[in-house]
Amino acid sequence: MTAIDTQRGEPVRNKSAMNYGLWAVQAALALLFLFAGGSKLMTPAADLAKQVPLPGMFLKFIGVAEVVGALGLILPGLLRIHTELTPLAAVCLEIIIIGAVVVSVLYEGLVLAILPFVAGIGLLFVIYGRWGRAPQKKFA
Repeated sequence: MTAIDTQRGEPVRNKSAMNYGLWAVQAALALLFLFAGGSKLMTPAADLAKQVPLPGMFLKFIGVAEVVGALGLILPGLLRIHTELTPLAAVCLEIIIIGAVVVSVLYEGLVLAILPFVAGIGLLFVIYGRWGRAPQKKFA
């Protein structure tokens, strides 16, 4: 028999499964954004501007935001300090992803917009799961 959380009326086991699922998605998204942001920071601004019709320094700013957002997805939960920053980081990254989907569709085609779209869905899952619904527990 499964224990029931009296406040929420749901099985305790599901809360743990949700937490593990959220941690897996957060880790995958953090790696994705660390890679994307890091590559933007390592590439010269002039080369970035050639790849996408946006100013190079704006793309550098996006790279910094992606790296900080990736850290915001993981560090608050690991350190158990200000865990409310995790959904906030996911919301900010969602704004970047919406822009990435739009730019991908306009300049690169619909097929290349699939990856940012899927990442956006993952971010929505993190926002939904971490915004007061599934408390972050340290992943062990």
